[in-house]
Amino acid sequence: MELKSCAFTGHRPRKFPWGYNESDARCVALKETLAKEITKLVDAGYTDFFSGMAEGADTWASLTVLALKKENPALKLHCVLPCEEQADGWSASARELYFSILEQADEVVYVSQEYHEGCMLKRNRYLVDHAACLLAVYNGEWRGGTAMTVRYARKLNRDVHIIDPISCAVM
Repeated sequence: MELKSCAFTGHRPRKFPWGYNESDARCVALKETLAKEITKLVDAGYTDFFSGMAEGADTWASLTVLALKKENPALKLHCVLPCEEQADGWSASARELYFSILEQADEVVYVSQEYHEGCMLKRNRYLVDHAACLLAVYNGEWRGGTAMTVRYARKLNRDVHIIDPISCAVM
């Protein structure tokens, strides 16, 4: 594990009140908060960022790292995918963005070649296992992959930063 590495986790668009409408002011504010938090981590010396590349928070975080990398080539984006067909059911525009990010990533890791029950959990654990810090866009609910990833990171005593998706408060 690299000491200055951070993993991302967060909800998919269907969990947000604005859904897939990224022009909604609440979504714009959340993306700005996420970018500020990633910038703070970079300023604190973090160089390696791990993304599970799900739609929503993971994708936004990845885009922020790629933008920051233009001024700071030392930054690395590691895309950790649960399986090769992760984006198969997504819209054409979401798939185009997904593959564009993968092309620009420093590393792409598949925890499984094909989808199977448990591959998402395996991906989430890989993210936490390879990071000193977890940055989560998390609404506090008990169920779901983001909740399980936050609990796993806390169990391993990782530094956990949570952004509330509605208030944009950082905890």
